[in-house]
Amino acid sequence: MARTHLGRLMRQLGVDTYPAAHAWSVGNPAAFWKLTAEELGIRFAQPFERVLDLSHGPERPRWFVGGKLNIAESCLSGPANDAAIITRRSDGRTEAVSVGELASLSRRAAAGFAAAGIRQGEGVAIVTMMSVEAVAAYLGVLLLGGYVVSVPETLPADEIRTRLRIGHARLVVTQDVLVRGGKTYPLYDRVKAAGAPRAVVFTAAARSKIPLEIGDVTWSEFLPVEGQFDPAVCDPDTCINVLFSSGTTGDPKAIPWEHVTPIKAAGDGHWHHDLRPGDVLCWPTSLGWMMGSWLVFAGLLNRATIALYEGGPVEPGFCEFVRDAQVTVLGVVPSIVRGWRRAGCAEGVDWSAIRLFSSSGEASDPDDYTYLMRLGGPEGESRPVIEYCGGSELAGGYVASTLLAPNCPSVFNAKMMGTDFVVLGPGGHPCRPGEVGEVFLIPPAIGMTTRLLNQDNEEVYYAGCPERNGVRLRRHGDLMLVLGDDRYRSLGRADDTMNLGGIKTSSAEIEQAVARAPGVVEAAAVGVPPPKGGPDRLVLFVVAPGQAPGDLAVALQRAIRDRVNPLFHLHDIVAVDALPRTESNKVLRRELRKRYQEEEPAEPPAN
Repeated sequence: MARTHLGRLMRQLGVDTYPAAHAWSVGNPAAFWKLTAEELGIRFAQPFERVLDLSHGPERPRWFVGGKLNIAESCLSGPANDAAIITRRSDGRTEAVSVGELASLSRRAAAGFAAAGIRQGEGVAIVTMMSVEAVAAYLGVLLLGGYVVSVPETLPADEIRTRLRIGHARLVVTQDVLVRGGKTYPLYDRVKAAGAPRAVVFTAAARSKIPLEIGDVTWSEFLPVEGQFDPAVCDPDTCINVLFSSGTTGDPKAIPWEHVTPIKAAGDGHWHHDLRPGDVLCWPTSLGWMMGSWLVFAGLLNRATIALYEGGPVEPGFCEFVRDAQVTVLGVVPSIVRGWRRAGCAEGVDWSAIRLFSSSGEASDPDDYTYLMRLGGPEGESRPVIEYCGGSELAGGYVASTLLAPNCPSVFNAKMMGTDFVVLGPGGHPCRPGEVGEVFLIPPAIGMTTRLLNQDNEEVYYAGCPERNGVRLRRHGDLMLVLGDDRYRSLGRADDTMNLGGIKTSSAEIEQAVARAPGVVEAAAVGVPPPKGGPDRLVLFVVAPGQAPGDLAVALQRAIRDRVNPLFHLHDIVAVDALPRTESNKVLRRELRKRYQEEEPAEPPAN
């Protein structure tokens, strides 16, 4: 513990408890974030005049005022011969890419985007699996001074279309097919069916011969031979990435990340995951999701090596790659752990190089995580799991664990450095141990959005929120059980969004999809955690008179797969005569969720 970054900081501060270090970080935000930027080696092309400007209030802070930078330059400034990425390709080849090689490829990508007519301040969508080329394209857009529109590669065409429209993408980077478990699934065709603009296309399958539309080019055709490119010099609040977060109605929220936002993501990796040179960081994700961007910044800015596997995480090949790459920090979502436990594919594989796991995306199951802590390590030993909870709109977490306190499965043991929050009960009082309440954040912190591209940031996060010590609180929407001594347990979402397999979605998105199924009059979708805790399960309450349960289940699962996300699994269907509603005709989903939890069968429903 003494050798951790946090242990070193505590010695510098002259404090002997983590709560004291955390109190310093939130009580002195300018000093803390300046220190974090220095620890990460953030390069400024023009020095900043002050770290923090609160003249517009803590809800609208300005960071590193007067400075100029390009965050991609800092990502690529490590020792040129150090390993930046180790990857296992879909054909089984393992490759190592140095920092110098990644920098060269990223500069070539930037030059390619410029030659294609993309200018500073314009958007390029990335719709791919995670790969060396995807990371280089991402950093190339940033070097150019543009921004990436993050689109998950598993989405149906209509959802891709929505994100391309909101993000004003002028070009899209994608790949021919997705490769999972030795099988290929079309991606380029789906992206073009979404009305995508010009495309740059990676080849994921060695024998793929998919014809491209006129104007589209392969990655090799797109890249110039030479990679000389001077990075754009940008203001700290210049947009680098547009990510999306589902709301309860309508289009997903478009969340802009800025050139200083990665200081939050990488800072979380530094202080709470103790990332350092020599680490090998693996986290199954893609650049369509917040954790894909997080992985790039947390890995490269902490001078760790990023481990990328071209395939699915719940298969023997991934588990063997973790062993062969000597991964030291392995990130998961609970559904992956559940998959490993069911399949047994990680058992008997030597994961002794792993020093810690981390988990994000959804509430975890204590039994699964007791299993995880002992997986692949020396007999009788366990490794800690850093529980990590936050969101795209925070660029990281607000609650996590530290290596300075005992780790208990599925329990957070610390507030995040630099970020503060309170848990309030129904009457607005701070929750005591044993009580459940809603999380409200206390601004400011780097990473917290100050704007949204298609909604009012003030209305979404601050309207109607109480104040604490003269500072208006920020709505976050998570439910937490307070355990005392800065320990918490996640109970999911307080609103009508849910996390399914680590992917945030809304009740409205699912309900709109299943409403078209034959015989369905109306439906309500709720996320219900298991009785012992764990990831949300999708339950549909359906008004569908005369429909056979088996046929209905098949039709609803097909609708969800085709119109929302093929990764979403329907856990149960409950037939009802009518949906409960308020006087203003809003469906009472919380009542349905509560009813299901009270009446849930002892045995899981057959699927």
